Amino acid sequence: MDLGYNGTLFILAFDHRGSFRKKMFGIEGDPSAEEHARLEDAKQLVWDGFKAALEAGAPAGDAGILVDEEMGAAVAREAKEMGVLLAMPVEKSGQPTFDFEYGDDFPAHIEAFDPSFVKVLVRWNPDDSADTKAIQGERLKRLGDWLHSNNRKYLFELLVPASQRQLELVGGSTAAYDSHLRPTFMLETIQEIIGAGVEPDIWKIEGIDTVEDCELIAGLTRSGGRDGVRSVVLGRGADDAKVDHWLCMGAPVDGYAGFAIGRSIWWAGVEGWKDGAMERDAAIASISDNFIRFIDVYNSASVEGE
Repeated sequence: MDLGYNGTLFILAFDHRGSFRKKMFGIEGDPSAEEHARLEDAKQLVWDGFKAALEAGAPAGDAGILVDEEMGAAVAREAKEMGVLLAMPVEKSGQPTFDFEYGDDFPAHIEAFDPSFVKVLVRWNPDDSADTKAIQGERLKRLGDWLHSNNRKYLFELLVPASQRQLELVGGSTAAYDSHLRPTFMLETIQEIIGAGVEPDIWKIEGIDTVEDCELIAGLTRSGGRDGVRSVVLGRGADDAKVDHWLCMGAPVDGYAGFAIGRSIWWAGVEGWKDGAMERDAAIASISDNFIRFIDVYNSASVEGE
């Protein structure tokens, strides 16, 4: 199959698992049956917000969801039945080194839900040990090879958290690292990942503060004949102003093709509903409105950049 994706993607991401249980619901360890039902209901709430956005005019052909099997299996099945673009994760949640959530059974879980895209979240930094890089590279290549041999698309979320050495270069400031150093280390990391034989179709890229750096990222991910490969902007749970800026930097760049945003869209709505500060309908409307607004921001920036 051809590498890459021909189209725009506006993904509402709510595949969060460990952080969803702990940070949103305060659940430590395995949830009880009642707690699990509550978590599933929260995922359903976000899905209802997505469907409301479609009814309000979100582009059905480009809009999709990223949801997990653990708490969102029913959502995933309904999305598939509706023909909505569906992405699902295969990584074990919260692990510093990538591993499969279902071990060697990952193909069966993918085939059971038949998502349009299979997603991984990967933490990788040039300062990582050679052993860690080798482990991650082997596992990620194995997944990519299986996906492409089975005509499935590979959605690769790359995080490049600062090493201690890199933080020291900017006086311990994570903000300075993100703005001034991370783009360079992302380029080096992407080279290492591709060098390990890993071939994503779509890269989920952390927000970049300049168009020039977005161009460098997109150019590298599409180098060597990878013309069909695309990048999408992820939200990192940032506030609207920051996410808007990242979208405006990426949207005009050839090779960028949308976004995959999660908490920045649904956190307030889910939290308000959970705490009783919002009626369910109001929470759904909040999620829908936020999703549509980010689509409008991206589309407007894309047109202005032409």
